[in-house]
Amino acid sequence: MSESDRSHLSAAATMGGDLESKQSDLVSRIEHLVRERPYGVLCTQSQSQPYGSLVALAATDDLTTFVFATPTATRKYRLLSECDHVALVIDSRSGAPEELMQVEAVTATGRAQVVPPGIDFEHWAGLLIRRHPHLAVFVRAESSALIRVDVVRYFYVTRFQEVRQWIPSRST
Repeated sequence: MSESDRSHLSAAATMGGDLESKQSDLVSRIEHLVRERPYGVLCTQSQSQPYGSLVALAATDDLTTFVFATPTATRKYRLLSECDHVALVIDSRSGAPEELMQVEAVTATGRAQVVPPGIDFEHWAGLLIRRHPHLAVFVRAESSALIRVDVVRYFYVTRFQEVRQWIPSRST
């Protein structure tokens, strides 16, 4: 958690009891889910039609940015080129019916952009490849694009109806 998040939580705590503890718990739950699950569903749209695509992803330590790769000759890439507003959904479901009410999900909304070749590309490709070493050739292929998603906010859901929001602050 960034210094800014900590100071924001400290200010909130002086105004209202255990708000800092609840916010810190929320951030910890989001972080655990993001770190535990290597894949997510990328949500895009075109002409009022939603699309979902499975992606292998990695996140920065401060949870402000995700990165994934995709072939450029796909609908997914075309949709990302048309509209940069995206969502990434990560959940904890195992498929066991008895665990249904324990399922957690997080939706990260944000803006996507293609990472061009160069120093930035090497940085973001390295982050993704450290998480998914088996994708190294794919990530660096000329037919692939590296996509960075700058997170605007997270929605964390438990028990199918309890929704909490977290807006991460960017380190400067």
